[in-house]
Amino acid sequence: MTVYPNVKLNLGLRVLGKRPDGFHELETLFIPCDAFRDELEIVPSEEFGISVGGPAYRGWDPAGDLTARAWEMLHAEYDIPPVKIRLVKNSPVGAGLGGGSADGAFALRALDEMFALGLSSEVLARLAARLGSDCPFFIYNRPMFATGRGEVLEPFDIDLSGFRIEVAVPEGVAVSTREAYAGLDAELPAQGEGAPSERRATLREVLRLPISEWRKLLTNDFERSVFPLHPEIAGLKNDFYAKGATYAAMTGSGSAVFALFPLNN
Repeated sequence: MTVYPNVKLNLGLRVLGKRPDGFHELETLFIPCDAFRDELEIVPSEEFGISVGGPAYRGWDPAGDLTARAWEMLHAEYDIPPVKIRLVKNSPVGAGLGGGSADGAFALRALDEMFALGLSSEVLARLAARLGSDCPFFIYNRPMFATGRGEVLEPFDIDLSGFRIEVAVPEGVAVSTREAYAGLDAELPAQGEGAPSERRATLREVLRLPISEWRKLLTNDFERSVFPLHPEIAGLKNDFYAKGATYAAMTGSGSAVFALFPLNN
């Protein structure tokens, strides 16, 4: 079986505080995006094996890839037989697009189908959460409002049909999640502490506004910590606005930037 994992974008991303478990509480809207797709082939085999290659492969150990971990998880819990995995990486690594998370989630979905496990989306999402915080989104792969670490999901209707999406990734720039959070941690309260001096519109409220109003209101908190370290990322956002974008933002913890352009532009 061959599947083609897509990437995701974040429409707004708010980091709300640090949790007692060491993670961060956040809220965001995930949407699927076809700007990049990996190629994931899984076939039955007498013994497990995995190979990873492609233009975005950066030499990590294939045995630790999320696709391998997905098979290991299902093999342990449902006794599925060995497979050979071939992954071609086209989605940029360290760009905030969730390509690795997509690979792991698509592997779970493919293995469920290949071996007729009959697992519901909810069960697959719970398994995916053990692989990584962004992985459950790719089980559903439709617009989902995310809270918690990003794994608590609820469907969210949004209409972007009047816009085309462009994605840009600065060459040679990768932002680690740790780096992005480090710049915010000093200003974040522990979960449940502190209160804003004045109310700002909730993320859900902002997302319900016309897209023409998003530029000043729909923010990605990571831009505050990432842009000073990597001004070329901020430059991509400015370039999109200079070209007539209605809305532009960094996605996830960076380094990719996306923009919404009216179809008549």
